[in-house]
Amino acid sequence: MASSNRFEDIGFEDFRRFAQDQSMSKYERIGFPDSYRQGYEASIFADICGKLSNLQAQGRHVVDIGPGCSDLPRMLVELCASNNHALTLIDSQEMLDLLGDADFIAKVPAMYPQCPDWIASQVGKVDVILCYSVLQYVFVDVSFFQFLDVSLSLLAPGGQMLIGDIPNVSKRKRFFASETGKQFHMRHMKTDQAPVVEFNKIEHGQIDDAVVMALVERARAQGFDAYVLPQGNGLPMANRREDVLIVRP
Repeated sequence: MASSNRFEDIGFEDFRRFAQDQSMSKYERIGFPDSYRQGYEASIFADICGKLSNLQAQGRHVVDIGPGCSDLPRMLVELCASNNHALTLIDSQEMLDLLGDADFIAKVPAMYPQCPDWIASQVGKVDVILCYSVLQYVFVDVSFFQFLDVSLSLLAPGGQMLIGDIPNVSKRKRFFASETGKQFHMRHMKTDQAPVVEFNKIEHGQIDDAVVMALVERARAQGFDAYVLPQGNGLPMANRREDVLIVRP
């Protein structure tokens, strides 16, 4: 099993390399130890579908930014096939090559949002944008607010964007400061020492409450509704990650 620090400070070029590494599992290729995703992805997809209600409609345009190569994008492909959605997958060519092809699937090999021609052709036309377990890598590779602003410009009226599985260090601190979090840490790390938690300390390079709230505030300032949502309790990192749902009225 991969250790968690194997996947720190990685970005787009690393994932291109991971996609071609036959020694890695499908979960390791998207930046997770197997224990964080194996057996959980059906529950994760159900949580996503519960928040992106447009997926349950018919004939919508769905975009998945950074789908990776685990079972989640395959579940999305199946749903889109059932509901007659057009699906666009945006990722490295190496990752996209690991996913199947179909008439309703368009693949855009790019480090989003560095695909200006595609973006220009889709402004105001997208009903669903899914960006799951990706925001932390946006921090490494591209302008944070450019990523958000471009994505919002794509949404059609009533369109929804889910920025999911955001690793919020502030939420993590609150959890590990609780008795439940202390016990979780000691069991997981096989130690009798409680975790050290420091509040009111800036963690450089980490997503915290200020970043999450900035997402919400910037979206609302542009005329969108935006909400911070919890993950379902059965999800593997629900105690230290959360989602942001943005809707164009």
